[in-house]
Amino acid sequence: MDGIFNIYKEKGFTSHDVVAVVRRTIHMKKVGHTGTLDPDAEGVLPVCVGKATKLSDVIMDGRKSYRAMLKLGVTTTTEDASGEVLETKPVDFNEEKIREVVDSFIGRLEQVPPMYSAVKVNGKKLYELAREGKEIERKSRTIEVYDIRIRQFLPPDRVEMDVDCSKGTYIRTLCADIGKALGCGGHMEELLRTATGAFSLENAIRLSELKELAEQEQAEEALLTMEEALKDFPVIKVAENSTKLLYNGGKIREKFFEQKPTSLQVGEIVAVYDFENNLVGLYEIKQEEGFFIKPFKMLIKE
Repeated sequence: MDGIFNIYKEKGFTSHDVVAVVRRTIHMKKVGHTGTLDPDAEGVLPVCVGKATKLSDVIMDGRKSYRAMLKLGVTTTTEDASGEVLETKPVDFNEEKIREVVDSFIGRLEQVPPMYSAVKVNGKKLYELAREGKEIERKSRTIEVYDIRIRQFLPPDRVEMDVDCSKGTYIRTLCADIGKALGCGGHMEELLRTATGAFSLENAIRLSELKELAEQEQAEEALLTMEEALKDFPVIKVAENSTKLLYNGGKIREKFFEQKPTSLQVGEIVAVYDFENNLVGLYEIKQEEGFFIKPFKMLIKE
């Protein structure tokens, strides 16, 4: 069984809880998630099984989409509703001003990870230090917010919005920063991840549904293929006379490409198939006396 279950993580589960349940349900050890979701958050959590665990970091690197509820006027220790209240302030619920401030957070940003996060500093996770009552200086990280769309204003103090962003973006920190920029503070009250990479809510299944399928020995029906997970990657198909070299992880020059993107970009990662359309792996485009591809992540070997 090799592929990805697109799990709808419900509130109360950690990402590790989900992996443990999937592992027990399908009786496999080789199972891994593709990026943590806080216990109070819901939504898309792809879980990789078998050979597809090699794609965990690739899926994790993909574009993310969230639906968040921002509550203004209340600042918390964790930047979400689970934390202790640090400060409350009156809210000037001016929709035009709120929209202007929200729009200012679209683009490349420097974001400081929250203390209650899994980021490691000197080998220790920040949330472990936070639980000990310690707060340390954190380095900011460059993230990108591709778009923020306000779904609805909910006076007197709430704003629901959809966010498309890069990996490593903390939506609760984004909410807290928007509140700070508005002068009243704020925190993330609710969070739903609506998509990550090629995976979205539309084809996500709950753990209870997976268990029902497993009881009927039909769990594999819910498994999405590695090809589906990589559908947004450019494709190169290699000629038959290079099959042996391809399967041995050798570099393949452009003259052996049967199918290729309209333009080749050095450093780009592409999905590579053999002449029979079997997925072999992810390769990186290089250039040295012409273009060639070199293995980035082989998917045919254990």
